[in-house]
Amino acid sequence: MSNLEERPAVVTCVAGGAQPSAAPPRGTEVITPREVPLGGPRAMTVRRTLPSRSRSLIGAWCFVDHYGPDPVSGPSGSGGMSVAPHPHTGLQTVSWLFTGEIIHRDSAGHHAAVRPGELNLMTAGRGISHSEVSTADTEVLHGAQLWVALPDDARHGEPGFAHYAPPPVTGPGYEARVFLGSLLGSQSPVATATQLLGAELVLEPGAHLSLTVDPTFEHGVLLDTGALTVAGQAAADHDLVYVPPGQDRLDLAAEDEPVRALLIGGPPFGEAIVMWWNFVGRTHEEVVAFRGAWQGQITEDGLVEGPFGRPTGERLPPIPAPELPGVRLKERR
Repeated sequence: MSNLEERPAVVTCVAGGAQPSAAPPRGTEVITPREVPLGGPRAMTVRRTLPSRSRSLIGAWCFVDHYGPDPVSGPSGSGGMSVAPHPHTGLQTVSWLFTGEIIHRDSAGHHAAVRPGELNLMTAGRGISHSEVSTADTEVLHGAQLWVALPDDARHGEPGFAHYAPPPVTGPGYEARVFLGSLLGSQSPVATATQLLGAELVLEPGAHLSLTVDPTFEHGVLLDTGALTVAGQAAADHDLVYVPPGQDRLDLAAEDEPVRALLIGGPPFGEAIVMWWNFVGRTHEEVVAFRGAWQGQITEDGLVEGPFGRPTGERLPPIPAPELPGVRLKERR
């Protein structure tokens, strides 16, 4: 998904993020979402929890948008997702749906369907462009779009794509699908440039789940539905609960209704990044160059060949980059 904000924030992301002034119970931190309209009269509104004022990354995870359930048709419908070709650099996109279906096309030649319970991971590397359009028979769209920052030794690599449908792992009161990394004895075969964890968790009302986790990881739990306590911290709908490194167990407790959540994690990233619009770089100059290269591919006749390529078979006109802010994009370490 593209970040379609007309005035995207200037975000300097530093591994580990800012520490809260008063530690929440068991060292956790609750990040409440902000609503971001993605542009246009009927466009979707997403709930964004990363980056936030208090935290920029959880492991290499640098961007979390959560949307829906949104009706697609009818007077109040969003019209679905229709994200025209747009560029990315220096990151991987992770698409995860709860309901609906989206067609992905990218300039590396991949044409794939995004379906509930199936991972689509696109690696931008040195540069890629892609489009995402919901199918005509999608009635309700509901899911999450996440980005992973690529480390310096991988961010200039070739673009790529991976698809994986993780099998369900079940136990007393829970079901899990592990789409990245390993958890509950389930291992994803999808390769990543840094150690990552990504899983969907569904808990029955009143269920308690104690997960064995890597103590070198920091974790985030994004609550989709229900009420949940994470490491002793209560979370409301759509909150993202951050849990710092140092714990080898992560305790989750559902209240009196079913819970669905996404669990993400990884070791602290260890590199500063500059993220603006759809680009992840390291310096102001890099981001300016990325924007210029994309704008150079946009003509009156549509998208022409260039560093970001053209999504195979896509007829939608490309999305121009917003104007850069009138300040220098700064990098912090």
